[in-house]
Amino acid sequence: MANIENTDLKIAQAATLKPIEEIAGKLGLSIDDIDMYGRYKAKIPLQFIDEAKVKKNKMILVTAITPTPAGEGKTTVSVGLTDGLNKVGKKAIAVLREPSLGPVFGIKGGATGGGFSQLIPMEDINLHFNGDFSAIEKANNLLSALIDNNIYSRSRNLGIDPRTVKWRWAMDMNDRSLRHIVTGLGGKKGGFLQESGFNITAASEIMAILCLAKDLPDLKERMGNIYVGDTFSGQAIFARDLNAHGAMAALLKDAIKPNLVQTLEGNPAIIHGGPFANIAQGTNSLIGTKMGLSLSDYVVTEAGFGADLGAEKFFNIKCRAGGISPSAVVIVATVRALKYHGGVKKDELGTSNVQAVKDGLVNLEKHIENIKSFNVPVVVALNKFVLDTEEEQQCIINHCQALNVKVEYSDGWKNGGKGMEALAHKVVEACELSDQPFKPTYALKDPLKKKIEAISERIYGANKIVYSENAESILRRAEQLGFEEFPICMAKTQNSFSDDATSYGRPTNFTIHIREVEIAAGAGFIIPITGKMLRMPGLPLVPAAENIDIDEKGNITGLF
Repeated sequence: MANIENTDLKIAQAATLKPIEEIAGKLGLSIDDIDMYGRYKAKIPLQFIDEAKVKKNKMILVTAITPTPAGEGKTTVSVGLTDGLNKVGKKAIAVLREPSLGPVFGIKGGATGGGFSQLIPMEDINLHFNGDFSAIEKANNLLSALIDNNIYSRSRNLGIDPRTVKWRWAMDMNDRSLRHIVTGLGGKKGGFLQESGFNITAASEIMAILCLAKDLPDLKERMGNIYVGDTFSGQAIFARDLNAHGAMAALLKDAIKPNLVQTLEGNPAIIHGGPFANIAQGTNSLIGTKMGLSLSDYVVTEAGFGADLGAEKFFNIKCRAGGISPSAVVIVATVRALKYHGGVKKDELGTSNVQAVKDGLVNLEKHIENIKSFNVPVVVALNKFVLDTEEEQQCIINHCQALNVKVEYSDGWKNGGKGMEALAHKVVEACELSDQPFKPTYALKDPLKKKIEAISERIYGANKIVYSENAESILRRAEQLGFEEFPICMAKTQNSFSDDATSYGRPTNFTIHIREVEIAAGAGFIIPITGKMLRMPGLPLVPAAENIDIDEKGNITGLF
């Protein structure tokens, strides 16, 4: 990638940013159809979802190889491809996830794409946006408060055994010290002492529910179905037993509506929901996706991290829940990332090393195999960086061609939509080849362990699965509660096909360790937690927050 000064991007943003009613007009919506959030943001009411158009129009899923510190640029490709499709005469919209403040202030900084393939207004999207995460956090913590209050109550106590309560508080920030806490300090008036903890908001079951709900009544019903814990006599307690679901859904009355913004080139984009793919389902809301398909001929959406995580869950959880299927899948790969998977250290990735690229191609090849297992056409997007050599790039192209897989350069970071036109043509060609729904990895009627094994063996490549005693116990409890037909939402490191974050490339002969299991009855899936996965990240040694600032005129820096 060529260097682009932040000042150049600021000028481009200021020159390009269009009033949101103009963007809505491109979708056939008037100013009276949308809920304005200032001049450049809006929410779209759910009444504009058209199921006939959802079935008719094309959805393109953007995923990637196993992520590395070198970065792959999946969001940049998603935004750039949307601009590229519009450049070649297609009516296209990006439908993506909302950024979480945890990564924004942690490692990543901003999360709206990069270079000239960005979403704007970038500062607003990255910082609070339209309040959806805050509403999700409040709904989560309302349930926490109601659980504690019921345990404390003498007259309305349901007899909840505090030792069985697995529901955690939520906060949209990275803080390792909040993973395990004790509540109820302060004597008799402080409640009962309990072990508890925080999940990052993106890992909250409320986020998962918002992203799978079909409408407001479905959202409220799912809230009521949240499994809280058991009574001392062993009876299951759900959020509806606490009369929590009505108030929780009321907090989300606006958050359920998808958010409308724009790309740097003035094309429409919907951003809604933001579950992580390593600890949740990793895709934007079903409502947002259906809204995009209702208002545009082509939807470009993405799934978090590598195809073994976000894409697998996109197919086996989201597509099943919504009755949708992508027409094509784009796998983002880079020379730098493949060299990393080939054994090159991060500080040596700028040096040409064709052999390392060849060694790292096993990672890309496994992701291609996985996507092909879903019976959906695949296109590889080779995201260009300025230090790539032609020989390294050609090595990847030749390998894809030998696998009979479409491949094309992605140059949206430097050239916006113009640098994505060739990829857009390839993707349209792939969409035309899609004539049947995807093929899932497992049948919902399969036993829970068989579904876990199907993902571990077929998608990850494991040859053994080991369960802790605690995990075995919770799986049995899930079956007792009638949840054996739920899909599986694996929590696994994003850095490897295995549950060992240091095992790069394409590991073989490895074991997946199921440490614990969570029952997400409201979302409607089971969460096996593998290896050392945590649902509340910590900040890095030098957080990105230290580089973010604001001047006396209100101009924010450090988010690029």
